[in-house]
Amino acid sequence: MDSKSGSLARGFALNAIDEVTYECSEELAGMYKLSPFVWRDRGGFELLLRVVNYSDDASTKVARIHSGFSSDGLHFDLEPIAVIAPGPDIPGATDSGGCEDPTVAIVEGRYYVYYSGWNEHIKRGELLLASGPTLQHLEKRGIALASSKTLRNPKEATIVRVADGTWRLFFEFAEDDRSKIGLASSPNVDGPWTVLDPLFAARAGRWDDWHLSTGPIFGESNLPVMFYNGATRDAHWRIGWVVFDPLYCRVLARSEEPVIDPGPRRYPEDTDLAFAASAVEEDSTVRLYYSIADRHVMRATLRRA
Repeated sequence: MDSKSGSLARGFALNAIDEVTYECSEELAGMYKLSPFVWRDRGGFELLLRVVNYSDDASTKVARIHSGFSSDGLHFDLEPIAVIAPGPDIPGATDSGGCEDPTVAIVEGRYYVYYSGWNEHIKRGELLLASGPTLQHLEKRGIALASSKTLRNPKEATIVRVADGTWRLFFEFAEDDRSKIGLASSPNVDGPWTVLDPLFAARAGRWDDWHLSTGPIFGESNLPVMFYNGATRDAHWRIGWVVFDPLYCRVLARSEEPVIDPGPRRYPEDTDLAFAASAVEEDSTVRLYYSIADRHVMRATLRRA
């Protein structure tokens, strides 16, 4: 381990946790909000957010993706109309059961939004892509990474450009009753994608000993860091970090313990879940946006220890 990766291996100190709030329509106010993808633009903070209706029947909870804007990164004005809405409720629609987990790449002024699509009729997820000149003019491009026997229900994309100009796509998939983190490569932001060997796996007897899922990547001295999501077999999800080499060929360091947990439950039915979605880096500070209990959005302020 070199000195740069060694300094990152000391981890992050948690300075503050704040709840993200919204100004929105009455209809949106009564819905779950999670999976916040936040980035800096237009002199403030842009947001894509997964919004889900309340229902006692899980099959009728249908997610859609709304955009928002904030001047301070904590209080967002949400647009009332979804920028990515579910497809028609027919067996062949890849996102008829919901559009989830947005991730954005902006290349030459064009927006590329990877998102998870769910088909409730056949209980299958696919990783999908939409693109357009603005968030309000996105066109669905179809399947970016299909579900298969070896990569079942791919979702939760994290996309990053590598120093050599190529792209890497991290994604969650299901295998052996576990969630795992897969990796793919492409010369283009919109694919096609070639699946590579995973870079890391669950660790027996640890906080991340069964499930893994992707989180945001940010760079420091050309050593990219991912805040990833890990869980035990009974799905107690926490957030940790992993450091990669600049070409995403190997892991240089990994957190021994999680940096974020869900905190006290607000309601008895809350799940024990903290799930990272995006990060905004400002000098030595990282603003990490994450969901807790699949219903509240938080922002943690961290500094490198």
